[in-house]
Amino acid sequence: MSANSDTAKLEFIVSIINDIEEIVQRHNGVTLALKDVEGRHALLMCLLQVGEKLNQIRSESIRFELPVAGAYSVRNFIAHDYGGVNLELIESIIRKNIPELKTTIEGILKR
Repeated sequence: MSANSDTAKLEFIVSIINDIEEIVQRHNGVTLALKDVEGRHALLMCLLQVGEKLNQIRSESIRFELPVAGAYSVRNFIAHDYGGVNLELIESIIRKNIPELKTTIEGILKR
């Protein structure tokens, strides 16, 4: 399978989500991870990568199932620091949206 295929991109996103889960676990929770300078930068970089890779998905049917626009907006705010990153929003994204995204992607990959 080509590294440029949508399947490879989805698998990459799942691996990044696994990294997010590991970072959170190492810091005993999302809040503590975001308070730690290394944890915060690691989580923000992971979210940036998720948004970037989701935006590279080419299949319209797959894009329809995924929060591409929202994830890419988060990516842009992190990358360009528009007025500072709202860590409460980031915490909410990690707690709610990231697990939902992982479940959706795993479902797509099983088909």
